[in-house]
Amino acid sequence: MDSLGEELDVLDEPVEFLIGGDDLFQVIEDALQGCSAGSTLNLHIEPEQGFGEYDEQRVFLEPRALFPDELEEGMTFEGSALPAGCNPDTPQEAIYTVTDVYPEHVVLDGNHPLAGIALRLTLRVRAVRQATVEEIGSGTAGTGFFRLAPLHDAPARHPDALH
Repeated sequence: MDSLGEELDVLDEPVEFLIGGDDLFQVIEDALQGCSAGSTLNLHIEPEQGFGEYDEQRVFLEPRALFPDELEEGMTFEGSALPAGCNPDTPQEAIYTVTDVYPEHVVLDGNHPLAGIALRLTLRVRAVRQATVEEIGSGTAGTGFFRLAPLHDAPARHPDALH
């Protein structure tokens, strides 16, 4: 949910996360410390603890002619895969969403879709297990659920995977 109570998503199936890796925001990892199977958490996450504040400097106008004819609002592009001729100041590590398509230009937004939004999460821990060597080595249980791209490097901690 967002802070106004609008439901953003509901997961019907469990999702595995790696504690001490890249799968979760720090505030969620901190809250999960010491939890066991059956624990339920209700969290309020401010934008700076989650997907960040909305940054108008990450919005770019690009010439429409640089993009394919079938371009539509909602399509995404990796910064490193933007068409030649786009603004060279666009950060390469960002993922850009096409928010508007006009005859002469396209609006690309490099903010996460939930940037600037405070979130409320209800989490129920179904099981706790030791992480595999592969999960520890890659820093993820493979979901990448809360991130389109890493926002920061989390310090290594106890390698448990939760789901």
